[in-house]
Amino acid sequence: MQTAYYYLALSGVLTLLLWTPYILARAFVWGIPSFLHNYPEKFPQEQPTQPLWAARAQRAHLNMVETMPALIAVIVAAGFIAPQTAHADIAMWSQVFFFSRVLHAVVYIAGVPFLRTPVYLVSWASVLMIGAATLL
Repeated sequence: MQTAYYYLALSGVLTLLLWTPYILARAFVWGIPSFLHNYPEKFPQEQPTQPLWAARAQRAHLNMVETMPALIAVIVAAGFIAPQTAHADIAMWSQVFFFSRVLHAVVYIAGVPFLRTPVYLVSWASVLMIGAATLL
């Protein structure tokens, strides 16, 4: 289970880091003084236009935030109730999840639509496989 916990921690760090690109873009677009004062003048009625890649980065981050609770639940449950024989499979699927989410972020931010959904589905299937290895 050490490997699964390691990749769970890496996934948590990835979640924390995924906000960085769009926050930096916001600081650049709004200007440092407005950014440091929390919101530009007349926000949100006159919100500065965000670059398209930054909007995609924000959606990639939110997608990861939405996925993390399920991953945390199945890996923590696996630590308590998964049979010893399932630990290798759980570790493998944890790795698959992490690397597919890194690729998902890159593909999403770059705006490659035909790869985004399949890569997401790999990460989604990984969570299901961890759950199946834990419960079956």
